Amino acid sequence: MTSTTDLLKGAAELFPGEVVTKAHVRHLELPSKAGRFALITLDNGFDHTKPTTFGPQSLANLNAALDQVEREAEADDIVGVGITGKPFIFAVGADLKGVELLKDHEDALAIGKGGHEVFKRLAGLRVPTFAYYNGAAMGGGVEVGLHCSYRTVSAAVPAFSLPEVFLGLVPGWGGCALLPNLIGPQNAVKVIIENSLNQNRQLKGAQVYELGIADALFEGADFLEQSLIWTAAVLRGEILVERPEIDRGEAWDQAVAQGRLVADSKVHGAAPAAYRALDIIAAAKDGDLQAGFDAEDAALADLIMGGELRSGIYAFNLVQKRAKRPAGAPDKALARPVTKVGVVGAGLMASQLALLFLRRLEVPVVLTDIDQERVDKGVGYVHAEIDKLLAKKRVNQDKANRLKGLVSGVLDKAEGFSDADFVIEAVFEEIGVKQQVFAEVEAVVPAHAILATNTSSLSITEMASKLKHPERVVGFHFFNPVAVLPLLEIVRGEQTDDAALATAFGVARKLKKTAVLVKDAPAFVVNRILTRFMGEIQNVIDEGTPVAVAEKAVEPLGLPMSPLVLLELVGPAIGLHVSETLNRSFPERFTVSPNLAAVVKAGKRGFYVYDSGRPELDPEVAALLKQGDVVLTEDQVRARVLDAVAQEIGLMLEEGVVAEAQDVDLCLITGAGWPFHLGGITPYLDREGVSQRVNGKPFLAQGVASVPA
Repeated sequence: MTSTTDLLKGAAELFPGEVVTKAHVRHLELPSKAGRFALITLDNGFDHTKPTTFGPQSLANLNAALDQVEREAEADDIVGVGITGKPFIFAVGADLKGVELLKDHEDALAIGKGGHEVFKRLAGLRVPTFAYYNGAAMGGGVEVGLHCSYRTVSAAVPAFSLPEVFLGLVPGWGGCALLPNLIGPQNAVKVIIENSLNQNRQLKGAQVYELGIADALFEGADFLEQSLIWTAAVLRGEILVERPEIDRGEAWDQAVAQGRLVADSKVHGAAPAAYRALDIIAAAKDGDLQAGFDAEDAALADLIMGGELRSGIYAFNLVQKRAKRPAGAPDKALARPVTKVGVVGAGLMASQLALLFLRRLEVPVVLTDIDQERVDKGVGYVHAEIDKLLAKKRVNQDKANRLKGLVSGVLDKAEGFSDADFVIEAVFEEIGVKQQVFAEVEAVVPAHAILATNTSSLSITEMASKLKHPERVVGFHFFNPVAVLPLLEIVRGEQTDDAALATAFGVARKLKKTAVLVKDAPAFVVNRILTRFMGEIQNVIDEGTPVAVAEKAVEPLGLPMSPLVLLELVGPAIGLHVSETLNRSFPERFTVSPNLAAVVKAGKRGFYVYDSGRPELDPEVAALLKQGDVVLTEDQVRARVLDAVAQEIGLMLEEGVVAEAQDVDLCLITGAGWPFHLGGITPYLDREGVSQRVNGKPFLAQGVASVPA
């Protein structure tokens, strides 16, 4: 049988670029003469901006530290062992860069087995073991602590999770087997399945304690000191840690069944990770931990060699890395300072923008509109939102007063914008209206001011064409709701200069948005793809396919909502307007649905009513629909929709709308909430063979979002 040392040595050879975590052992005398104690500190030698991870060499280092403390425990030199992290970070799990490099099932299996063999030793020592969660803990960082006898957590811990299912894995170093046996299946399903599938929701320190994952909660300032005092009391028998008895009857089965419902609602069976995790949790009911660990190893290896995980890691890298270095962005040094912002319009979108600029830039923000009532309403909205932040203790009273003092509204653009550095318009989506607004703004702003438009589909070049200085106009397209969706499409018109563009990217960074540089092409990226996607759904409905069949056809993609629910969120009138805009540009591919036009004309807010709590086709909408007699199956609908999307993305890349397919995926993930397990869209189209069928080639090279060749 291969030893743990050999296993990890082999894995380390596959991953020469690992950022190695050391496991430092130091000894201390516990308070109250409780005895000599060994404390292992996990530290990769970098500050908190480079969190501690477990690659194969890091696991080998922890294994060596455990060799040492095991000898000391056998010799009765120590009374216990603790494990903690560097400042602000406990450990954030397996090193995903290493996982990306794995090419075969056997190597993937070695990663699972290696982690288990090392972590299990904590439970096998002759002395009690303690995990002190002092900072962020995720994945394997959480799991190493689950193998210990006791756990404490800092109230200052900002992020604690088992995010594996979110990425396309299972908690594979003990999480699926140990957690339900510690805190019960219902809470374990919440942490492993629900939180992961809800955009990787994190727990705070207090929640970790409330769930029973940690046995004690201490303040961050003296966390380790208090943890050691508590440890001494536990070892002396002064504190007895009692844990609730786990119900291993029907409640266990119900918790797993509830987890399956959550997984179905989120991924519709389209990604296997959640279901594999639930299978292991179900099997953990009898408390056979080794069988659970073996099942984790098998699931981990299968998923590492599968497309969803590779897509998940690819998506993770897009959001964490590519988003921070936007392709094609000009030199940061060209950006101009922004000390005052003007917002043309005071409607809901404009008011959301004003609030965002105010909170992130903390500079004066002035709204204008066509009458005082609208201006007052816009400023009132911003004030009300600041009051909500105050009530939630997200800002203190001084900050709230300061922010309110920075926002104002005027009717006269000259009065409001004469010293503004950045003016953004959010008025009616009509080219003539926007040209007029920009002409008025250009006449009163300083020569250096940037003019930004929040248009969702109109030409930036045309909008700027009648100005004296078209070079300072830039597209700055946000997604609704502005506070939630990270994407900002920054659009370069034909005349836009580098200084305007650099300033736009600089502002986007301060707004904490994911900025993607986009060519001035109809509807840019997200709206163009979504309109083609929705248009094909609408086409098959118009031709005769029942609405329910058309909707259900795309469920296997695991999208955040169905096409017609999305249409309701966007608003049928806006959807119709964008399809008309694209139809004028590309009539051969973008249709204008007469049925959608009829729904808009009738003033309907969508296709559905929710009388039963679930979406059902509105009888009034059903009466409006005029359909042909061509009825397609779900498979046929899905093929048509995916072919259309693959064709459109291929054409967009040929046109140079964005630099690479990666930018298309980044836009769909951050601007439309498309799932990580798809990797956006292009890895899925490659994996399903659609790209090859439609365009004659995949979008991504082998190994980019797939197993390396």
